[in-house]
Amino acid sequence: MSQRKVLKNKLSAVFRRRLSRFADSTRHRLAHIDALPLMTLLGLLSGLLAAAVIVLFRLAIDLPSESFFSGKQFEDLPASARFALPLIGAVIIGLFLQALTPSHRQLSVAHVLSRLHHFQGRMPGANIIVQFIGGCLAQITGQSLGREGPAVHLGAGMASQLGQFLKLPNNSLRILVGCGVASAIAASFDTPIAGVIFAMEVVLMEYTISGFIPVILASVAGAAISKAVFAQTLSFAGLEGQLVSLWELPYIALGGIAIALAAGLFIKLQLLTLQMKSLPIVLKTSAAGLITGALAIFWPQIMGNGYDTILSSANGELGLQLLIALVFAKIIASAVSAGAGISGGVIGPVMVIGACLGAVLGQLGATFSPVGSTSTELYVLMGATAMMAAVLNAPLAALLAVLELSQSPDIIFPAMLMIVVACLATRQWFCHDGIFLAQLRTQGLPIETSPSQQVLSRAGVRSVMSGRCQSCSTKIDIEEARLLLKPKPNWLVLDSKRPLVMKAADLSRYLEEAEEEISEIDLLAIPGSRLQACPIDQRSNLFEAKTSMIEGEAEALIVTKQSRWQTVTIGVITQEDINNFYG
Repeated sequence: MSQRKVLKNKLSAVFRRRLSRFADSTRHRLAHIDALPLMTLLGLLSGLLAAAVIVLFRLAIDLPSESFFSGKQFEDLPASARFALPLIGAVIIGLFLQALTPSHRQLSVAHVLSRLHHFQGRMPGANIIVQFIGGCLAQITGQSLGREGPAVHLGAGMASQLGQFLKLPNNSLRILVGCGVASAIAASFDTPIAGVIFAMEVVLMEYTISGFIPVILASVAGAAISKAVFAQTLSFAGLEGQLVSLWELPYIALGGIAIALAAGLFIKLQLLTLQMKSLPIVLKTSAAGLITGALAIFWPQIMGNGYDTILSSANGELGLQLLIALVFAKIIASAVSAGAGISGGVIGPVMVIGACLGAVLGQLGATFSPVGSTSTELYVLMGATAMMAAVLNAPLAALLAVLELSQSPDIIFPAMLMIVVACLATRQWFCHDGIFLAQLRTQGLPIETSPSQQVLSRAGVRSVMSGRCQSCSTKIDIEEARLLLKPKPNWLVLDSKRPLVMKAADLSRYLEEAEEEISEIDLLAIPGSRLQACPIDQRSNLFEAKTSMIEGEAEALIVTKQSRWQTVTIGVITQEDINNFYG
Protein backbone atom coordinates (compact mmCIF):
# COMPACT_ATOMS: atom_id res chain seq x y z
CA MET A 1 0.00 0.00 0.00
CA SER A 2 1.42 3.39 -1.00
CA GLN A 3 2.27 6.02 1.59
CA ARG A 4 -0.28 8.37 0.05
CA LYS A 5 -3.06 5.83 0.52
CA VAL A 6 -1.98 5.10 4.10
CA LEU A 7 -1.95 8.83 4.87
CA LYS A 8 -5.37 9.22 3.26
CA ASN A 9 -6.79 6.41 5.41
CA LYS A 10 -5.31 7.93 8.56
CA LEU A 11 -6.74 11.36 7.76
CA SER A 12 -10.12 9.79 7.01
CA ALA A 13 -10.08 7.94 10.33
CA VAL A 14 -9.13 11.12 12.19
CA PHE A 15 -11.92 13.04 10.44
CA ARG A 16 -14.50 10.37 11.31
CA ARG A 17 -13.43 10.35 14.96
CA ARG A 18 -13.62 14.13 15.21
CA LEU A 19 -16.98 14.19 13.46
CA SER A 20 -18.26 11.51 15.83
CA ARG A 21 -17.02 13.46 18.86
CA PHE A 22 -18.58 16.66 17.52
CA ALA A 23 -21.93 14.91 16.92
CA ASP A 24 -21.84 13.36 20.38
CA SER A 25 -21.00 16.72 21.96
CA THR A 26 -23.86 18.39 20.06
CA ARG A 27 -26.38 15.77 21.19
CA HIS A 28 -25.16 16.21 24.75
CA ARG A 29 -25.76 19.96 24.57
CA LEU A 30 -29.21 19.45 23.05
CA ALA A 31 -30.18 17.26 26.00
CA HIS A 32 -30.02 20.38 28.17
CA ILE A 33 -33.03 22.64 28.50
CA ASP A 34 -31.03 25.77 27.58
CA ALA A 35 -29.61 24.68 24.20
CA LEU A 36 -31.44 27.54 22.48
CA PRO A 37 -28.90 28.51 19.73
CA LEU A 38 -28.59 24.94 18.49
CA MET A 39 -32.34 24.37 18.64
CA THR A 40 -32.94 27.59 16.71
CA LEU A 41 -30.66 26.41 13.91
CA LEU A 42 -32.35 23.01 13.84
CA GLY A 43 -35.73 24.75 13.86
CA LEU A 44 -34.74 26.68 10.75
CA LEU A 45 -33.60 23.50 8.98
CA SER A 46 -36.78 21.62 9.88
CA GLY A 47 -38.88 24.62 8.81
CA LEU A 48 -37.22 24.71 5.39
CA LEU A 49 -37.64 20.96 4.96
CA ALA A 50 -41.31 21.03 6.00
CA ALA A 51 -42.04 24.00 3.72
CA ALA A 52 -40.46 22.24 0.74
CA VAL A 53 -42.72 19.23 1.24
CA ILE A 54 -45.80 21.45 1.64
CA VAL A 55 -44.94 23.21 -1.63
CA LEU A 56 -44.77 19.82 -3.36
CA PHE A 57 -48.07 18.86 -1.73
CA ARG A 58 -49.82 22.00 -2.95
CA LEU A 59 -48.42 21.59 -6.46
CA ALA A 60 -49.51 17.93 -6.50
CA ILE A 61 -53.06 19.15 -5.80
CA ASP A 62 -53.19 22.30 -7.94
CA LEU A 63 -51.60 21.03 -11.17
CA PRO A 64 -53.87 17.97 -11.70
CA SER A 65 -56.93 20.02 -10.66
CA GLU A 66 -56.14 22.70 -13.23
CA SER A 67 -55.59 20.06 -15.91
CA PHE A 68 -58.72 18.04 -15.20
CA PHE A 69 -61.14 20.88 -14.47
CA SER A 70 -59.64 23.61 -16.71
CA GLY A 71 -59.77 26.16 -13.91
CA LYS A 72 -63.42 25.42 -13.06
CA GLN A 73 -64.73 25.31 -9.51
CA PHE A 74 -66.52 22.24 -8.20
CA GLU A 75 -69.74 24.27 -8.32
CA ASP A 76 -69.36 24.60 -12.10
CA LEU A 77 -69.43 20.84 -12.69
CA PRO A 78 -72.64 19.10 -13.79
CA ALA A 79 -74.69 17.34 -11.12
CA SER A 80 -73.62 13.87 -12.33
CA ALA A 81 -69.92 14.80 -11.99
CA ARG A 82 -70.49 16.29 -8.55
CA PHE A 83 -72.03 13.00 -7.43
CA ALA A 84 -69.54 10.67 -9.10
CA LEU A 85 -66.29 12.48 -8.30
CA PRO A 86 -66.39 12.24 -4.46
CA LEU A 87 -67.76 8.69 -4.64
CA ILE A 88 -65.05 7.42 -6.99
CA GLY A 89 -62.37 9.26 -5.05
CA ALA A 90 -63.57 7.82 -1.74
CA VAL A 91 -63.57 4.28 -3.17
CA ILE A 92 -60.01 4.70 -4.48
CA ILE A 93 -58.85 6.11 -1.13
CA GLY A 94 -60.58 3.24 0.70
CA LEU A 95 -58.97 0.57 -1.49
CA PHE A 96 -55.60 2.26 -1.03
CA LEU A 97 -55.95 2.34 2.76
CA GLN A 98 -57.42 -1.18 2.88
CA ALA A 99 -54.19 -2.55 1.39
CA LEU A 100 -52.18 -1.07 4.27
CA THR A 101 -51.70 -2.28 7.82
CA PRO A 102 -53.84 -0.49 10.47
CA SER A 103 -50.79 1.30 11.87
CA HIS A 104 -50.06 2.87 8.48
CA ARG A 105 -53.61 4.26 8.25
CA GLN A 106 -53.01 6.59 11.20
CA LEU A 107 -52.94 10.06 9.68
CA SER A 108 -53.52 13.77 10.24
CA VAL A 109 -53.28 15.90 13.41
CA ALA A 110 -54.45 13.20 15.83
CA HIS A 111 -51.64 10.94 14.61
CA VAL A 112 -49.11 13.72 15.21
CA LEU A 113 -50.38 14.19 18.78
CA SER A 114 -50.30 10.45 19.43
CA ARG A 115 -46.71 10.06 18.20
CA LEU A 116 -45.60 13.18 20.04
CA HIS A 117 -46.99 12.21 23.43
CA HIS A 118 -46.75 8.41 23.30
CA PHE A 119 -43.63 7.95 21.13
CA GLN A 120 -41.66 11.13 21.94
CA GLY A 121 -42.17 12.54 18.46
CA ARG A 122 -40.76 9.61 16.48
CA MET A 123 -43.03 9.52 13.42
CA PRO A 124 -42.81 6.68 10.87
CA GLY A 125 -41.83 7.61 7.33
CA ALA A 126 -44.37 5.26 5.71
CA ASN A 127 -47.32 7.19 7.19
CA ILE A 128 -45.95 10.40 5.70
CA ILE A 129 -46.06 8.89 2.21
CA VAL A 130 -49.58 7.56 2.80
CA GLN A 131 -50.69 11.00 4.01
CA PHE A 132 -49.21 12.72 0.95
CA ILE A 133 -50.95 10.39 -1.51
CA GLY A 134 -54.25 10.20 0.39
CA GLY A 135 -54.37 13.97 0.97
CA CYS A 136 -53.84 14.68 -2.73
CA LEU A 137 -56.56 12.23 -3.76
CA ALA A 138 -59.01 13.71 -1.25
CA GLN A 139 -58.46 17.27 -2.46
CA ILE A 140 -58.51 16.48 -6.17
CA THR A 141 -61.73 14.44 -5.92
CA GLY A 142 -63.61 17.12 -3.98
CA GLN A 143 -63.99 15.44 -0.60
CA SER A 144 -65.57 17.76 1.97
CA LEU A 145 -62.29 18.12 3.88
CA GLY A 146 -59.41 20.57 4.07
CA ARG A 147 -55.71 20.28 3.45
CA GLU A 148 -54.71 21.55 6.91
CA GLY A 149 -54.62 18.12 8.59
CA PRO A 150 -52.42 16.56 5.91
CA ALA A 151 -50.19 19.67 5.94
CA VAL A 152 -49.68 19.40 9.71
CA HIS A 153 -48.86 15.70 9.42
CA LEU A 154 -46.43 16.24 6.54
CA GLY A 155 -44.65 19.13 8.26
CA ALA A 156 -44.35 17.36 11.60
CA GLY A 157 -43.31 14.12 9.91
CA MET A 158 -40.48 15.68 7.93
CA ALA A 159 -39.16 17.50 10.99
CA SER A 160 -39.31 14.25 12.95
CA GLN A 161 -37.45 12.40 10.20
CA LEU A 162 -34.71 15.03 10.33
CA GLY A 163 -34.38 14.62 14.09
CA GLN A 164 -34.32 10.83 13.86
CA PHE A 165 -31.70 10.94 11.10
CA LEU A 166 -29.48 13.13 13.30
CA LYS A 167 -30.24 10.89 16.32
CA LEU A 168 -31.26 13.86 18.43
CA PRO A 169 -32.42 13.41 22.04
CA ASN A 170 -36.16 13.09 22.47
CA ASN A 171 -36.57 16.41 24.27
CA SER A 172 -35.23 18.15 21.13
CA LEU A 173 -37.33 15.97 18.85
CA ARG A 174 -40.51 17.31 20.47
CA ILE A 175 -39.60 20.90 19.63
CA LEU A 176 -38.64 19.94 16.07
CA VAL A 177 -42.11 18.46 15.57
CA GLY A 178 -43.59 21.78 16.69
CA CYS A 179 -41.31 23.58 14.23
CA GLY A 180 -42.51 21.36 11.39
CA VAL A 181 -46.15 22.03 12.27
CA ALA A 182 -45.67 25.81 12.40
CA SER A 183 -43.82 25.83 9.08
CA ALA A 184 -46.50 23.69 7.45
CA ILE A 185 -49.33 25.97 8.57
CA ALA A 186 -47.41 29.07 7.48
CA ALA A 187 -46.52 27.57 4.09
CA SER A 188 -50.06 26.36 3.45
CA PHE A 189 -52.01 29.50 4.35
CA ASP A 190 -49.50 32.33 4.69
CA THR A 191 -50.33 32.65 8.39
CA PRO A 192 -46.99 32.55 10.24
CA ILE A 193 -48.31 33.83 13.59
CA ALA A 194 -51.21 31.37 13.59
CA GLY A 195 -48.75 28.61 12.69
CA VAL A 196 -46.69 29.36 15.80
CA ILE A 197 -49.68 29.53 18.12
CA PHE A 198 -51.25 26.38 16.64
CA ALA A 199 -48.00 24.47 17.18
CA MET A 200 -47.71 25.64 20.79
CA GLU A 201 -51.41 25.54 21.73
CA VAL A 202 -52.64 22.40 19.97
CA VAL A 203 -49.54 20.24 19.37
CA LEU A 204 -46.94 20.95 22.06
CA MET A 205 -49.62 22.11 24.53
CA GLU A 206 -47.25 24.48 26.31
CA TYR A 207 -45.69 27.91 25.97
CA THR A 208 -41.95 28.14 26.69
CA ILE A 209 -39.20 30.49 25.49
CA SER A 210 -37.01 27.53 24.52
CA GLY A 211 -39.84 26.32 22.28
CA PHE A 212 -41.08 29.66 20.99
CA ILE A 213 -37.86 30.89 19.36
CA PRO A 214 -37.18 27.83 17.11
CA VAL A 215 -40.88 27.52 16.24
CA ILE A 216 -41.10 31.19 15.25
CA LEU A 217 -38.07 30.91 12.96
CA ALA A 218 -39.45 27.73 11.40
CA SER A 219 -42.76 29.50 10.73
CA VAL A 220 -40.94 32.41 9.10
CA ALA A 221 -39.07 29.95 6.88
CA GLY A 222 -42.33 28.28 5.87
CA ALA A 223 -44.01 31.57 4.99
CA ALA A 224 -40.95 32.75 3.04
CA ILE A 225 -40.77 29.57 0.94
CA SER A 226 -44.51 29.76 0.21
CA LYS A 227 -44.32 33.41 -0.85
CA ALA A 228 -41.36 32.64 -3.12
CA VAL A 229 -43.22 29.87 -4.97
CA PHE A 230 -46.87 30.94 -4.98
CA ALA A 231 -47.85 34.38 -6.20
CA GLN A 232 -51.35 34.17 -4.76
CA THR A 233 -52.07 33.00 -1.26
CA LEU A 234 -55.33 32.12 0.42
CA SER A 235 -56.71 35.26 2.01
CA PHE A 236 -59.95 36.79 3.17
CA ALA A 237 -58.45 40.24 2.65
CA GLY A 238 -61.12 42.74 1.74
CA LEU A 239 -63.61 41.38 4.24
CA GLU A 240 -64.20 44.08 6.79
CA GLY A 241 -66.61 44.34 9.62
CA GLN A 242 -67.13 46.71 12.47
CA LEU A 243 -69.33 46.52 15.51
CA VAL A 244 -72.27 48.83 14.88
CA SER A 245 -73.28 49.19 18.51
CA LEU A 246 -72.32 47.77 21.92
CA TRP A 247 -75.95 46.63 22.15
CA GLU A 248 -74.94 43.87 19.73
CA LEU A 249 -72.80 42.17 22.39
CA PRO A 250 -75.68 40.11 23.92
CA TYR A 251 -76.61 38.98 20.40
CA ILE A 252 -72.98 38.03 19.75
CA ALA A 253 -72.96 35.99 22.96
CA LEU A 254 -76.14 34.25 21.79
CA GLY A 255 -74.38 33.56 18.50
CA GLY A 256 -71.60 31.87 20.47
CA ILE A 257 -74.18 29.44 21.85
CA ALA A 258 -75.38 28.66 18.30
CA ILE A 259 -71.75 28.04 17.28
CA ALA A 260 -71.29 25.71 20.26
CA LEU A 261 -74.31 23.64 19.21
CA ALA A 262 -72.92 23.29 15.69
CA ALA A 263 -69.47 22.42 17.06
CA GLY A 264 -70.92 19.80 19.40
CA LEU A 265 -72.94 18.25 16.57
CA PHE A 266 -69.83 18.12 14.36
CA ILE A 267 -67.72 16.45 17.06
CA LYS A 268 -70.40 13.96 18.07
CA LEU A 269 -71.10 12.90 14.49
CA GLN A 270 -67.41 12.43 13.70
CA LEU A 271 -66.81 10.37 16.85
CA LEU A 272 -69.90 8.26 16.12
CA THR A 273 -68.48 7.45 12.68
CA LEU A 274 -65.05 6.79 14.15
CA GLN A 275 -66.50 4.21 16.56
CA MET A 276 -67.56 1.96 13.67
CA LYS A 277 -64.26 0.08 13.90
CA SER A 278 -65.62 -3.31 12.86
CA LEU A 279 -66.54 -2.17 9.33
CA PRO A 280 -63.92 -2.47 6.55
CA ILE A 281 -62.36 0.89 5.85
CA VAL A 282 -63.19 0.73 2.13
CA LEU A 283 -66.86 0.36 3.06
CA LYS A 284 -66.71 3.36 5.41
CA THR A 285 -64.94 5.63 2.93
CA SER A 286 -67.29 4.58 0.13
CA ALA A 287 -70.30 5.41 2.29
CA ALA A 288 -68.78 8.78 3.13
CA GLY A 289 -68.14 9.45 -0.56
CA LEU A 290 -71.72 8.47 -1.39
CA ILE A 291 -73.08 10.87 1.23
CA THR A 292 -70.84 13.71 0.03
CA GLY A 293 -71.76 13.09 -3.60
CA ALA A 294 -75.48 12.96 -2.87
CA LEU A 295 -75.35 16.21 -0.89
CA ALA A 296 -73.16 17.87 -3.55
CA ILE A 297 -75.91 17.39 -6.15
CA PHE A 298 -78.00 19.97 -4.31
CA TRP A 299 -75.30 21.96 -2.51
CA PRO A 300 -72.03 21.82 -4.49
CA GLN A 301 -70.51 24.43 -2.15
CA ILE A 302 -69.69 21.66 0.35
CA MET A 303 -67.08 20.14 -1.96
CA GLY A 304 -63.42 20.79 -1.26
CA ASN A 305 -62.11 23.38 1.18
CA GLY A 306 -64.99 25.75 0.49
CA TYR A 307 -63.15 29.00 1.14
CA ASP A 308 -64.91 30.59 -1.82
CA THR A 309 -68.15 29.87 0.06
CA ILE A 310 -66.88 32.01 2.93
CA LEU A 311 -66.36 34.92 0.55
CA SER A 312 -69.77 34.40 -1.06
CA SER A 313 -71.54 34.31 2.30
CA ALA A 314 -69.77 37.49 3.42
CA ASN A 315 -70.71 39.30 0.22
CA GLY A 316 -74.39 38.47 0.65
CA GLU A 317 -74.51 36.20 -2.41
CA LEU A 318 -76.15 33.31 -0.52
CA GLY A 319 -79.69 33.41 0.77
CA LEU A 320 -80.76 32.55 4.30
CA GLN A 321 -82.27 29.14 3.45
CA LEU A 322 -79.20 28.14 1.41
CA LEU A 323 -76.88 29.14 4.25
CA ILE A 324 -78.80 27.04 6.77
CA ALA A 325 -78.78 24.08 4.38
CA LEU A 326 -75.02 24.46 3.84
CA VAL A 327 -74.37 24.44 7.59
CA PHE A 328 -76.04 21.05 8.05
CA ALA A 329 -74.82 19.58 4.76
CA LYS A 330 -71.22 20.55 5.50
CA ILE A 331 -71.42 19.20 9.05
CA ILE A 332 -72.71 15.83 7.81
CA ALA A 333 -70.33 15.46 4.86
CA SER A 334 -67.18 16.64 6.65
CA ALA A 335 -67.76 14.88 9.95
CA VAL A 336 -68.61 11.55 8.31
CA SER A 337 -65.71 11.78 5.86
CA ALA A 338 -63.18 12.55 8.59
CA GLY A 339 -64.57 9.85 10.87
CA ALA A 340 -64.52 7.30 8.05
CA GLY A 341 -60.76 7.78 7.62
CA ILE A 342 -60.58 9.80 4.41
CA SER A 343 -57.26 11.65 4.34
CA GLY A 344 -58.18 15.26 4.98
CA GLY A 345 -58.34 17.99 7.59
CA VAL A 346 -61.23 19.44 9.57
CA ILE A 347 -59.98 22.99 10.12
CA GLY A 348 -61.12 24.28 6.73
CA PRO A 349 -64.57 22.65 6.92
CA VAL A 350 -65.31 23.96 10.41
CA MET A 351 -64.33 27.47 9.31
CA VAL A 352 -66.79 27.19 6.41
CA ILE A 353 -69.52 25.92 8.74
CA GLY A 354 -68.86 28.74 11.17
CA ALA A 355 -68.81 31.34 8.40
CA CYS A 356 -72.16 30.18 7.00
CA LEU A 357 -73.69 30.14 10.46
CA GLY A 358 -72.22 33.58 11.07
CA ALA A 359 -73.81 34.81 7.86
CA VAL A 360 -77.16 33.48 9.10
CA LEU A 361 -76.70 35.41 12.35
CA GLY A 362 -75.69 38.52 10.41
CA GLN A 363 -78.72 38.41 8.13
CA LEU A 364 -81.10 37.74 11.02
CA GLY A 365 -79.50 40.55 12.98
CA ALA A 366 -79.89 42.95 10.08
CA THR A 367 -83.58 42.05 9.87
CA PHE A 368 -84.56 42.11 13.54
CA SER A 369 -81.89 44.25 15.20
CA PRO A 370 -83.39 47.20 17.13
CA VAL A 371 -80.13 49.18 16.80
CA GLY A 372 -79.98 49.27 13.02
CA SER A 373 -78.18 47.15 10.46
CA THR A 374 -75.41 44.73 11.39
CA SER A 375 -72.30 43.85 9.41
CA THR A 376 -72.68 40.43 7.77
CA GLU A 377 -68.95 40.37 7.02
CA LEU A 378 -68.17 40.78 10.73
CA TYR A 379 -70.45 37.90 11.69
CA VAL A 380 -68.97 35.68 8.97
CA LEU A 381 -65.45 36.25 10.29
CA MET A 382 -66.55 35.84 13.92
CA GLY A 383 -68.43 32.65 13.09
CA ALA A 384 -65.44 31.11 11.31
CA THR A 385 -63.18 32.05 14.23
CA ALA A 386 -65.48 30.81 16.99
CA MET A 387 -66.28 27.52 15.23
CA MET A 388 -62.59 26.75 14.72
CA ALA A 389 -61.87 27.65 18.35
CA ALA A 390 -64.71 25.52 19.73
CA VAL A 391 -63.98 22.41 17.66
CA LEU A 392 -60.21 22.50 18.11
CA ASN A 393 -60.23 23.96 21.63
CA ALA A 394 -57.67 26.46 20.34
CA PRO A 395 -59.12 29.96 20.89
CA LEU A 396 -55.92 31.95 20.39
CA ALA A 397 -54.82 30.05 17.27
CA ALA A 398 -58.28 30.48 15.73
CA LEU A 399 -58.40 34.20 16.46
CA LEU A 400 -54.96 34.84 14.99
CA ALA A 401 -55.60 32.64 11.94
CA VAL A 402 -58.70 34.58 10.88
CA LEU A 403 -57.04 37.87 11.80
CA GLU A 404 -54.11 37.11 9.48
CA LEU A 405 -56.34 35.83 6.70
CA SER A 406 -58.71 38.80 6.81
CA GLN A 407 -56.23 41.50 7.88
CA SER A 408 -59.14 43.07 9.75
CA PRO A 409 -58.23 43.98 13.36
CA ASP A 410 -61.78 45.20 14.01
CA ILE A 411 -62.95 41.61 14.51
CA ILE A 412 -60.76 41.05 17.59
CA PHE A 413 -62.98 42.62 20.27
CA PRO A 414 -66.35 41.06 19.31
CA ALA A 415 -64.77 37.77 18.18
CA MET A 416 -63.20 37.29 21.60
CA LEU A 417 -66.64 37.35 23.20
CA MET A 418 -68.10 34.85 20.74
CA ILE A 419 -65.03 32.59 21.11
CA VAL A 420 -65.28 32.52 24.91
CA VAL A 421 -68.99 31.67 24.88
CA ALA A 422 -68.58 29.02 22.16
CA CYS A 423 -65.60 27.31 23.83
CA LEU A 424 -67.17 27.30 27.30
CA ALA A 425 -70.51 26.00 26.05
CA THR A 426 -68.85 23.26 23.98
CA ARG A 427 -66.74 22.05 26.93
CA GLN A 428 -69.61 22.19 29.44
CA TRP A 429 -72.44 20.77 27.36
CA PHE A 430 -70.56 18.23 25.27
CA CYS A 431 -67.64 17.49 27.65
CA HIS A 432 -65.01 17.74 24.92
CA ASP A 433 -61.68 19.54 25.08
CA GLY A 434 -61.02 19.47 21.34
CA ILE A 435 -61.72 17.19 18.42
CA PHE A 436 -58.19 15.77 18.22
CA LEU A 437 -58.02 14.68 21.86
CA ALA A 438 -61.54 13.26 21.54
CA GLN A 439 -60.43 11.23 18.49
CA LEU A 440 -57.50 9.77 20.42
CA ARG A 441 -59.69 8.80 23.37
CA THR A 442 -62.12 7.08 21.01
CA GLN A 443 -59.19 5.16 19.50
CA GLY A 444 -57.96 4.13 22.95
CA LEU A 445 -54.95 6.47 22.89
CA PRO A 446 -55.77 9.16 25.44
CA ILE A 447 -53.25 11.91 26.16
CA GLU A 448 -52.78 12.88 29.78
CA THR A 449 -50.38 15.74 30.44
CA SER A 450 -49.31 17.02 33.83
CA PRO A 451 -47.02 19.88 34.87
CA SER A 452 -44.31 17.43 35.97
CA GLN A 453 -44.48 15.56 32.65
CA GLN A 454 -44.14 18.79 30.69
CA VAL A 455 -41.14 19.95 32.73
CA LEU A 456 -39.34 16.60 32.64
CA SER A 457 -39.97 16.17 28.90
CA ARG A 458 -37.97 19.33 28.14
CA ALA A 459 -34.61 17.84 29.20
CA GLY A 460 -32.72 14.70 28.19
CA VAL A 461 -31.12 12.17 30.51
CA ARG A 462 -27.67 13.31 29.41
CA SER A 463 -28.30 16.71 30.98
CA VAL A 464 -28.38 15.34 34.55
CA MET A 465 -26.53 12.02 34.37
CA SER A 466 -23.14 11.47 35.93
CA GLY A 467 -20.75 10.59 33.14
CA ARG A 468 -18.01 9.56 35.56
CA CYS A 469 -18.67 5.83 35.72
CA GLN A 470 -16.82 2.57 35.14
CA SER A 471 -18.19 -0.81 34.13
CA CYS A 472 -16.80 -3.97 35.74
CA SER A 473 -17.66 -7.50 36.77
CA THR A 474 -18.76 -8.32 40.31
CA LYS A 475 -15.45 -10.00 41.17
CA ILE A 476 -12.17 -8.20 40.51
CA ASP A 477 -8.59 -8.42 41.72
CA ILE A 478 -6.68 -5.65 43.45
CA GLU A 479 -5.02 -4.37 40.27
CA GLU A 480 -8.34 -4.09 38.49
CA ALA A 481 -9.75 -2.21 41.46
CA ARG A 482 -6.95 0.33 41.37
CA LEU A 483 -7.36 0.81 37.61
CA LEU A 484 -11.09 1.34 38.07
CA LEU A 485 -10.53 4.02 40.69
CA LYS A 486 -7.70 5.81 38.85
CA PRO A 487 -10.00 8.11 36.76
CA LYS A 488 -11.91 8.95 39.99
CA PRO A 489 -15.39 7.73 38.95
CA ASN A 490 -18.55 8.42 40.91
CA TRP A 491 -20.24 5.13 40.04
CA LEU A 492 -19.37 1.53 39.28
CA VAL A 493 -21.74 -0.34 36.97
CA LEU A 494 -21.71 -4.01 37.98
CA ASP A 495 -22.23 -6.74 35.41
CA SER A 496 -24.60 -9.03 37.33
CA LYS A 497 -27.79 -10.95 36.58
CA ARG A 498 -29.69 -7.75 37.17
CA PRO A 499 -27.67 -4.59 36.56
CA LEU A 500 -26.49 -2.88 39.74
CA VAL A 501 -24.64 0.36 40.40
CA MET A 502 -22.63 1.24 43.47
CA LYS A 503 -20.69 4.28 44.55
CA ALA A 504 -16.99 4.10 43.72
CA ALA A 505 -16.29 5.69 47.10
CA ASP A 506 -17.45 2.48 48.80
CA LEU A 507 -14.78 0.46 46.99
CA SER A 508 -12.14 3.10 47.74
CA ARG A 509 -13.05 3.08 51.43
CA TYR A 510 -12.90 -0.71 51.52
CA LEU A 511 -9.39 -0.74 50.04
CA GLU A 512 -8.19 1.88 52.54
CA GLU A 513 -9.60 0.03 55.55
CA ALA A 514 -8.47 -3.45 54.49
CA GLU A 515 -6.00 -4.77 57.08
CA GLU A 516 -4.37 -7.40 54.87
CA GLU A 517 -3.44 -7.89 51.23
CA ILE A 518 -6.49 -8.76 49.14
CA SER A 519 -6.26 -11.08 46.14
CA GLU A 520 -9.90 -10.91 45.01
CA ILE A 521 -12.72 -8.49 45.78
CA ASP A 522 -16.40 -9.45 45.64
CA LEU A 523 -18.22 -6.19 44.97
CA LEU A 524 -21.50 -7.77 46.04
CA ALA A 525 -20.08 -8.62 49.47
CA ILE A 526 -18.11 -5.54 50.53
CA PRO A 527 -19.81 -2.86 52.66
CA GLY A 528 -21.69 -0.30 50.59
CA SER A 529 -25.04 0.46 49.05
CA ARG A 530 -25.95 -1.07 45.70
CA LEU A 531 -28.83 0.26 43.63
CA GLN A 532 -31.04 -1.84 41.38
CA ALA A 533 -30.72 -0.40 37.86
CA CYS A 534 -32.04 -0.81 34.36
CA PRO A 535 -30.71 0.55 31.03
CA ILE A 536 -32.09 3.56 29.18
CA ASP A 537 -31.11 5.00 25.81
CA GLN A 538 -29.19 8.29 25.76
CA ARG A 539 -31.89 9.96 23.63
CA SER A 540 -34.58 9.54 26.30
CA ASN A 541 -35.93 12.51 28.22
CA LEU A 542 -36.30 12.75 31.99
CA PHE A 543 -39.99 11.84 31.92
CA GLU A 544 -39.11 8.58 30.16
CA ALA A 545 -36.40 8.06 32.76
CA LYS A 546 -38.87 8.51 35.60
CA THR A 547 -41.34 6.15 33.91
CA SER A 548 -38.62 3.53 33.34
CA MET A 549 -37.67 3.63 37.01
CA ILE A 550 -41.26 3.08 38.08
CA GLU A 551 -41.97 0.30 35.57
CA GLY A 552 -38.61 -1.43 36.14
CA GLU A 553 -38.77 -0.99 39.93
CA ALA A 554 -35.29 0.49 39.70
CA GLU A 555 -33.42 2.95 41.88
CA ALA A 556 -31.04 4.07 39.13
CA LEU A 557 -30.68 4.01 35.35
CA ILE A 558 -27.67 3.12 33.25
CA VAL A 559 -27.49 5.48 30.27
CA THR A 560 -26.28 3.69 27.13
CA LYS A 561 -25.57 4.49 23.51
CA GLN A 562 -25.03 2.37 20.43
CA SER A 563 -21.44 2.46 19.16
CA ARG A 564 -21.16 0.50 15.94
CA TRP A 565 -21.89 -3.09 16.98
CA GLN A 566 -21.89 -2.72 20.74
CA THR A 567 -23.77 -0.94 23.51
CA VAL A 568 -21.61 1.42 25.56
CA THR A 569 -22.40 2.75 29.04
CA ILE A 570 -21.94 6.52 29.20
CA GLY A 571 -23.51 7.51 32.52
CA VAL A 572 -25.68 6.82 35.54
CA ILE A 573 -28.78 8.70 36.65
CA THR A 574 -30.60 8.27 39.96
CA GLN A 575 -34.01 9.23 41.28
CA GLU A 576 -32.29 11.94 43.31
CA ASP A 577 -30.91 13.47 40.10
CA ILE A 578 -34.41 13.68 38.61
CA ASN A 579 -35.87 15.11 41.82
CA ASN A 580 -33.14 17.74 41.99
CA PHE A 581 -33.87 18.80 38.40
CA TYR A 582 -37.60 19.06 38.98
CA GLY A 583 -37.12 20.76 42.32
